[in-house]
Amino acid sequence: MLKSPKFLWLIILVLLAGLGFMTNKFIFAGKTIPSNDDRTTILVTAEERTMILGEMRKFLETIQGITEATAKGDLETVATLATDMGNESPNVSPSLMGKLPIEFKSLGSATHGLFTDLGETAKGGDANAVLRDMGNLMLNCTSCHADNKFVIEGTAEAKTQ
Repeated sequence: MLKSPKFLWLIILVLLAGLGFMTNKFIFAGKTIPSNDDRTTILVTAEERTMILGEMRKFLETIQGITEATAKGDLETVATLATDMGNESPNVSPSLMGKLPIEFKSLGSATHGLFTDLGETAKGGDANAVLRDMGNLMLNCTSCHADNKFVIEGTAEAKTQ
């Protein structure tokens, strides 16, 4: 049995430091490198990049459907499309979640929330309010694209950033 409290405190401090490092790396920082165009480069596999871009495409397709339905005055369809997208959970592997910086994860979660809010607005029957909410939602899309890019690990592009 260990009798030295100093040694036990040292072990606790080392374990806490390791936990802090791991938390920062896998929850907050992700697998990122600086970019030469002022965006954050997020390093992913080819399959992960395809999955992420597919999720973003779903956002865009839903926005297109919402725009079309709003133009027709069909706010019931708007409410359904927006609410469904708001409630959808992307199928993200734990390894990919560890690569995504907290800002990206937070923005993605907030965007789903804005779709849900848009669905509620549509239920109120005011097409102009729907368009205002959609403009706010699209700010998340444009800011995400302005701030981030996905580069495949190990490629020449990843090495030149």
